[in-house]
Amino acid sequence: MFCPKCGSILRPREKAGKKTLYCSCGFTKGLDGESIAEIKEKNQQARKIEVMEAIETNPKVKIKCEKCGNNIAYYWTQQTRGADEPETRFFKCAKCNYTWREYA
Repeated sequence: MFCPKCGSILRPREKAGKKTLYCSCGFTKGLDGESIAEIKEKNQQARKIEVMEAIETNPKVKIKCEKCGNNIAYYWTQQTRGADEPETRFFKCAKCNYTWREYA
């Protein structure tokens, strides 16, 4: 939970046998019989997970997919061997997502 005055995280404190949440700015809030574990549980249940689609940002090239025959694929290069040898080119089919490599 966050302080409504300054936005800092409220910290638990037990004062005179009562559990409260307090902030460094002076704000306090009583728990009214709720334990800190119950508050944490409520906050965790309220969270939603956003699912985002993967967006391909690699450039496209015209090359035939070995698996489905599609003529467009994404490509990228990566150094997989020694620095004195050429990079390996990887391709990923834009239709079936099949990935293959080409050694130069």
